[in-house]
Amino acid sequence: MAEITASMVKELRERTDAPMMDCKKALSEADGDMARAEEILRVRFGNKASKAAGRVAAEGTVGVSISADGKVGAMVEVNSETDFCAKNEEFLNYVRELAVAIEKNNPANIEAVATLSLAGGNAEDMRTQLIGKIGENITPRRFVRIPAQGKLVSYVHGGKIGVLVDVVGGDEALAKDIAMHIAAAKPKSLDASGVDQALIEAERRVAIEKAKEAGKPDAMLEKIAEGTVQKFLKEVTLLSQPFVKDDKQTIEQLLKSKNASVASFTMYVVGEGIEKVVTDFAAEVAAAAKV
Repeated sequence: MAEITASMVKELRERTDAPMMDCKKALSEADGDMARAEEILRVRFGNKASKAAGRVAAEGTVGVSISADGKVGAMVEVNSETDFCAKNEEFLNYVRELAVAIEKNNPANIEAVATLSLAGGNAEDMRTQLIGKIGENITPRRFVRIPAQGKLVSYVHGGKIGVLVDVVGGDEALAKDIAMHIAAAKPKSLDASGVDQALIEAERRVAIEKAKEAGKPDAMLEKIAEGTVQKFLKEVTLLSQPFVKDDKQTIEQLLKSKNASVASFTMYVVGEGIEKVVTDFAAEVAAAAKV
């Protein structure tokens, strides 16, 4: 049996909003497996227990650069330790320059980004200088560079959510609407074929467990699970989502009405998947004492 620590319980509570003792029980049942414990709590408390999927866990910003003809674009996420740094004009200028350099030079990987030339010199040298000035760690985390099938458009919300989308056909207004919809609705993929199979299987397991707890007969479990999976796929795939500005039509229907399609999209949420360092020691001790 794995040791269930106070910090593990605290992390699961932050992920799910479930009561502390339920978090501890779920971790014990899952033998310390955080993902499995989250599934157990979802069975008990519903989708409220999956709120961590979209929670930002680090600071920084997103930079975007698109060529004048809209045929090549790049987006980069650069992380910092605090939001104070993320709003610093020198930091923001560094991120903007980095996005332009990625769009124009097509680096092979994130390590190659460090060698790019910016207006003030080598990208790595610029990063080191910024660290010295601001006093925080600054790290380019990930980037994407897209050669478009149609035309690229971007949308950045508050510096924290960045979208780069390749729209074939339609007009600029439609492309902007699609980019803003993606930032608001946060689809996981264009259609069902792009959804991670592990996510689908997790939905299926949760649905079966919920159905069992509700006393549904075994013969109905697979049918119930399949219905739940299909509902999940409609919620997380771009083409199936109701358009945020007119929920009476899906994105697929909107695109069809404009004789357009989406070839691809990328969305970055700053800090997604990064665990923030706990700085409130008193709160952590208090939480641990309640376990």
